[in-house]
Amino acid sequence: MSDDRTSRFTRKGLATRARIIDAAARLMFRRGVANTSIDEVRTAAGVGGSQISHYFRDKRELTREVVAARRGDVIAFHTRPQLGGLDTLEALRAWADACVADIDTVYRVGGCVYGSLAGELIDSDDEVRDDLADGYDQWLELFQTGLTEMRRRGDLRPEADPRHLAVSLVAAHQGGAMVTHATGDAEPLRVAVNAAVDYVRSFAPAPARPAKRRSPSPRRRPKS
Repeated sequence: MSDDRTSRFTRKGLATRARIIDAAARLMFRRGVANTSIDEVRTAAGVGGSQISHYFRDKRELTREVVAARRGDVIAFHTRPQLGGLDTLEALRAWADACVADIDTVYRVGGCVYGSLAGELIDSDDEVRDDLADGYDQWLELFQTGLTEMRRRGDLRPEADPRHLAVSLVAAHQGGAMVTHATGDAEPLRVAVNAAVDYVRSFAPAPARPAKRRSPSPRRRPKS
């Protein structure tokens, strides 16, 4: 929703609106968009039907706001202090570890909070599809920025393509998340994200080989 539209709400109104979006996001994550009704959102958020219609024209508008909120969640996850700027191999390994740590509480429950929405809404209208694409563009940009800095510092070889590696990381995450959610098995996500980081690591320059020390020439015995 544009700033012009939200500017007419009071601070209390904005807080109520945010509570409705949060309730909708949690329900849609557990049950899917199609299986979440406006009445269920109203009950979960503790608001009346008139309040829902006051803040959102219809379910489609509310769903777009959920997409925006989940996009923000993805950005927040990837910009946590412990991940730095995603610009070192250690930071990328910490990212993989953080994903694995959320398997039981997130990925086994509903898959990726963003990818699950994309999977269900990808065939929606152009505006919704653009919303989803924008989220992935921002996600990829976070990795690409960090990887570009790694190449600039020499942590990656000059031929490393930051965009290619960023796509590898995000695609591995999304595929692993989907299979882990479908099977309930932690291994697909764990293997996928760690393999993607290992792929980035494969572009690190080879360690410098120590110079070979020449053996000292044997002393010549003086002639008698």
